[in-house]
Amino acid sequence: MSSQIDHLLNETRRFAPGAAFAANAVATADLYDRAAADREGFWADQARELHWHTPFTEVLDWSHPPFARWFADGELNVAYNCLDRHVEAGNGDRVALLWEGEPGDERRVTYAELTDEVKRVANVLTGLGVGEGDRVAIYLPMIPEAIAAMLAVARVGAIHSVVFGGFSADSLRSRIDDAGAKLVITADGGYRKGRVSALKPAVDQALSDRGGGVQESVEHVLVVRRGGNEVAWTEGRDLWWHEAVAAASPEHDARPFPAESPLFILYTSGTTGKPKGILHTSGGYLTQASFTHRNVFDLRPESDVYWCTADVGWITGHTYVAYGPLANGATQVIYEGTPDAPHPGRWWEIVEKYAVTTLYTAPTAIRSFMKIGREVPQRFDLSSLRVLGSVGEPINPEAWMWYRTVIGAEQAPIVDTWWQTETGAIMISALPGVTETKPGSAQVPLPGISIDVVDESGQEVGNGKGGLLVVTEPWPSMLRGIWGDPDRFVETYWDKFSDQGYYFAGDGARLDEDGDIWLLGRVDDVMNVSGHRLSTAEIESALVGNEAVAEAAVVGASDETTGQAVVAFVCIKNSHTVKPDELEALTAELRAWVAQQIGAIARPRDVYIVTELPKTRSGKIMRRLLRDVAEGREVGDTTTLADTMVMSTIKGQVTGK
Repeated sequence: MSSQIDHLLNETRRFAPGAAFAANAVATADLYDRAAADREGFWADQARELHWHTPFTEVLDWSHPPFARWFADGELNVAYNCLDRHVEAGNGDRVALLWEGEPGDERRVTYAELTDEVKRVANVLTGLGVGEGDRVAIYLPMIPEAIAAMLAVARVGAIHSVVFGGFSADSLRSRIDDAGAKLVITADGGYRKGRVSALKPAVDQALSDRGGGVQESVEHVLVVRRGGNEVAWTEGRDLWWHEAVAAASPEHDARPFPAESPLFILYTSGTTGKPKGILHTSGGYLTQASFTHRNVFDLRPESDVYWCTADVGWITGHTYVAYGPLANGATQVIYEGTPDAPHPGRWWEIVEKYAVTTLYTAPTAIRSFMKIGREVPQRFDLSSLRVLGSVGEPINPEAWMWYRTVIGAEQAPIVDTWWQTETGAIMISALPGVTETKPGSAQVPLPGISIDVVDESGQEVGNGKGGLLVVTEPWPSMLRGIWGDPDRFVETYWDKFSDQGYYFAGDGARLDEDGDIWLLGRVDDVMNVSGHRLSTAEIESALVGNEAVAEAAVVGASDETTGQAVVAFVCIKNSHTVKPDELEALTAELRAWVAQQIGAIARPRDVYIVTELPKTRSGKIMRRLLRDVAEGREVGDTTTLADTMVMSTIKGQVTGK
């Protein structure tokens, strides 16, 4: 099967950085030259921005690919780099966290206060027998204690496994079992959509007999009081955070650990159903996390107010909430709740309240705001915003333009970032003061990152063509394995191009005539229509380009005539209400629109108007479930959906039942 992905959508708009922004930018074009001249030397320079208790003398050991070792003879403490060193440099009074609870309560936590809390929590962990190499599961809402817990685990050399607070007891159990966690840190509950969502009961269930006996590795459960909801209590196992931490000593020396000491495991859902525990280590990860955060977001730690909207349960919340910003001494906003609680302008209210300068969020959030309409953000003063970021999936050109125009007032540069749980940090992005951006393009690999687009045999496809995205050289924040399963690590990411030694990301991409990169979505989502390989991302972008459409998901359904046919599921903007008798005309118009924008080959066989799309809690569209509906099959596993009811609603809207 050819890996050439046909490209049919043309985007010609260009946006150069403003002259004043470019003149004062943190990242300048010479970074590319320095990295090209000596890649390893470049990363060594970036690593030296951190504090090393024992300086490294070797940079990269790639003698046993695909298992990399970066800065391996150096020693550092990740938490010391995120906390103590800023306090020692005289910045203890700088605010680290501007926390906003969903009900409107707030806390301002300085670097000195956060350091004190983390030292105390580290002493609590040590008292519970948690030390170097032990695993700790963290199942918390977006509260300051979530950050403190991660940093305290890192401080004592243990390994955290953060599980998103929306996951079920069974999902939590499988992750606790796989990692062999010794301790669980949770809360009674957290606020979500105006009410308390309980967390502790799911932990109690996860640790009980789920059919295969009680959970055996967990010795204690440390519980933060947040929701105030009643919880069951197991004496001798359960402890209140506020009691244990207050009683602990505020003195704690951050002992150094080797750079390749494991820092965290983060589970991603594998295609086989067994979760994959992606393993990241300390020195290389923190190097690339801090470098990318500083340069991609043009960070000025003494004046910026940065806000990444991701939950700490996802990789974005690890790298661009817990580690990158704090390693760089930044001030950041953390918000507990959902974007629409208690009103649809809540995010913009927060931007105005804290004078947020940098906003990093997902295309799915941007499209949901488009659906509501620009009059909501226009009620708030967003003039403080100077850099906008996008993460999680390719952003459609029209959503990009809306973000630039409505949120960024046509001034703030947009950095559309491509990376994965596995890559640990941003790999492809504009540099805001350097790159002339194109709506919808991820642009270019960052300095020090080597990326190519190749065909099935690993040959470069060249400019103007599409194929498979690969990383051709090791990078500092790369995953070091799948927890407990080195064979699966090699097979999943390295087998396909083992002769070349390339990492295969699973994504399709194309290079335009300038050599800029356009992501085309997961290779699994590419459709084969009458011998043409079409990208779902391009057809979705064309649909979102129609003034009535807020969001679209496209899948390939089997078709007797064409092999696969394009089937589109479309959400309409609130400002374009459609009466039942107008549905047929609108679907016909959208089919014609795609043909006009891309070509007749991409015209959807079916367009279904739905109220919502099936999304995971991190905002990714579950196209697999839509494929089940399009092909008339029983809908598969929906446990990872943010709203498990959405599939029955869609099925009803498609079948008319």
